[in-house]
Amino acid sequence: MKGIADFFALLGRAVFKTIRGIGRFGIFSAASFVRLGGVKLRYVIEQIHFIGNYSLLIIGVSGLFVGFVLGLQGYYVLVSYGSEEALGVLVSLALVRELGPVVTALLFAGRAGTALTAEIGLMRAGEQLTAMEMMGVDPLRHVIAPRLAGGLVAMPILALVFSAIGIVGAWIVGVGLIGTDSGAFWSQMQGSVDVFHDILNGFVKSVVFGIAVTLVALYEGYTARPTPDGVARATTTTVVVSSLLVLALDFIMTAWMFTTV
Repeated sequence: MKGIADFFALLGRAVFKTIRGIGRFGIFSAASFVRLGGVKLRYVIEQIHFIGNYSLLIIGVSGLFVGFVLGLQGYYVLVSYGSEEALGVLVSLALVRELGPVVTALLFAGRAGTALTAEIGLMRAGEQLTAMEMMGVDPLRHVIAPRLAGGLVAMPILALVFSAIGIVGAWIVGVGLIGTDSGAFWSQMQGSVDVFHDILNGFVKSVVFGIAVTLVALYEGYTARPTPDGVARATTTTVVVSSLLVLALDFIMTAWMFTTV
């Protein structure tokens, strides 16, 4: 009986801790969004450059190789049905609707997200955030809000770059190496990809993923224990939680956006 009681006690403690963490994250997110209105444009541009500079290279290279693989695999699948001219449609829809926003968000979490968490966590460990609070300076307005705005803007741009480079990579493999008709590749893509139903929905996905990943990264850094081990654990938690959150949001948004035409 004692073992069963201890099990339920641990389970209840874990559930309570999870609910409390979700509540704190919600309060932190709401407070950060409220303070977006007073952020200076100069600080937002600095954060866009910081976040984009950390992620642009890996996202560009990853997009190119994802395009290579999509072009190669897509051709071998379509050629068995005699539809290899639809390669452009397959690649563009896969990238714009799904792979572009999702893979970019995962790379964004692993590169820029960890950098944001480490930066805020080190500020917490160095008592800079505490000093700002003691001087009456709101750290959420001057530290968190500019980085949230930067992630909100940078993530859709990086997703567009990923999708564009991926399409170019698929064209290099499909047209340049395999020999698919270039005119059919581009014309069928233009005729099948809808600006509002495909591109706009993919853009909305990337915006939502950018908000989610940036908020998780900032929250984990802001609430990290002020020790080297605490900052290291916070960066690891950022990657894990952000990745799971992106995949869960992707399923929900895909079911909402693309099930009805």
